[in-house]
Amino acid sequence: MQKLLDYWTARSASQRVTLVAAFALTFLAVAGFAWQSSRTEMALLYGGLDGAQSGAIMAEVEKSGVPYQVRGDSIWVDAAERDQMRMTLAGLGLPNAGGAGYEILDGMSGFGTTSQMFDAAYWRAKEGELARTILALPNVKTARVHLAVPQGRGYRRDVAGTASVTLTTNGAAVDRAQAQALRFLVSSGVPGMTPDRVTVIDSMRGVVAAADELGPTDREAELKQNVERMLEFHVGPGNAIVELNIAVATQAEQLTEQRFDPTQRALVSQESQETTDASTNQSGGPVTASSNLPEGQDAEGEQNRANSSETRQVSNYEVSRTTREVVTQPGATRRLTVAVMVNGVPVTGDKGEVTLEPRGEPELEALRELVASAVGFDEERGDVITVKSLPFAALSGDGTLAERGGFMDRLEPNGLIRLALVGLFALLVAAIVLRPVLRARNAPAQAQAQALLDDSGAAPALPGPAPFAPAQPAGGVTDLPGLPALSIAGPDYDFTPPAQPADPVARLRELMRERQQDSLRILSGWIDDKEKA
Repeated sequence: MQKLLDYWTARSASQRVTLVAAFALTFLAVAGFAWQSSRTEMALLYGGLDGAQSGAIMAEVEKSGVPYQVRGDSIWVDAAERDQMRMTLAGLGLPNAGGAGYEILDGMSGFGTTSQMFDAAYWRAKEGELARTILALPNVKTARVHLAVPQGRGYRRDVAGTASVTLTTNGAAVDRAQAQALRFLVSSGVPGMTPDRVTVIDSMRGVVAAADELGPTDREAELKQNVERMLEFHVGPGNAIVELNIAVATQAEQLTEQRFDPTQRALVSQESQETTDASTNQSGGPVTASSNLPEGQDAEGEQNRANSSETRQVSNYEVSRTTREVVTQPGATRRLTVAVMVNGVPVTGDKGEVTLEPRGEPELEALRELVASAVGFDEERGDVITVKSLPFAALSGDGTLAERGGFMDRLEPNGLIRLALVGLFALLVAAIVLRPVLRARNAPAQAQAQALLDDSGAAPALPGPAPFAPAQPAGGVTDLPGLPALSIAGPDYDFTPPAQPADPVARLRELMRERQQDSLRILSGWIDDKEKA
């Protein structure tokens, strides 16, 4: 303690201020490092929940005694207890995003429960059970199911209900196939309901259309995907760009057209009439007794015959007429436009350079035919298909490759902060604490050497590892009276003053005055060697 007090009293005011500041900074660094090391590392338990769900979870977390923090709509707990806490909450049915299920019916009794109350509780339980089933999908975050089933009264039994499903996803969109599966799920759970009476709503993208209710955008995306997949098998992935536009009708339209062709005639009706007439005239002989007898033969007389025939035909003709009626409903395709750009073919030159050349016309024509068949090309409708071969822009060769993350990439932010604090603490210790200590070790020796030089006219014998003989004056002085032999240890110093005094002591003082730092270092080394001896 006395040494510390002596060391403190020997310091100047500026040195004392420096020591106090260094001690304060070191203390603060150590205290901050200790606080950061003892701080509990927090991890996300649940986030994005509504108020009721967050309140139920916080109540269970408080009962367990696990430290937690609330940051906005997220709940953070101790990282070491996070997984176990999730399992415990899952066993309690939290977070419950689908609502209550059939357990609602467990609390109902036959006393005081009307049929209307039971029906309401039953359909509410049905909605909860359907929502729980939908929540099993990996991309569904929350789900609500609403059933509108009218009650059959009297003889009215064939009443079909409707339903709606509202989904909130974790970022992945609800496609048509998944929406169709949800329609069948809900309709199968409700008697008498058909899938077309179920509406699926995405909270971010609106109503999800069924397969038979594709809009223009959906049809464009589907056709574009089909064309790109077909072209990639020939030109390679990333070497074909397809843009497709469908112009649809937005209004209902009915077109009736009649055409008359005067060069052609059509037989409308034809009438044929044929008349035939035949007559015979005969004149008899005289009347006698034999003519009255039954066996009597008629007397032969004169006989005349007449035949006539008439044919009549009437044909009615009319000019040819064509009648066409076209009905266009909203959403029908008016025109289809497709633009396809394919990359060129790499060709190696004579000097080894690789260039892209456009593809040949026969190949482009074959690609155009394939695209026309894939999109349903109709020339009469005014569809246009353009296929061009153009070299794509070359990417820069200075790109970076994806590398496996190292040790620093696997560290958490808290771990990086701790490493930074450790490094800062080490630098502060090296720069503030160790440096004054090293200076303090050499301070007494330097002070003693300075006192010997200032108070005595002759320097004591100072041994050293390498002898040094000062330059002799012109008179040939080899021994200085009253001054022992002086040997100085140091690297190749040349102490040759331009003008030397006659007094040897004055010469030594002048030499040490000119090279104070070197003289103090040499004297300090001699004093340390003497103390060790």
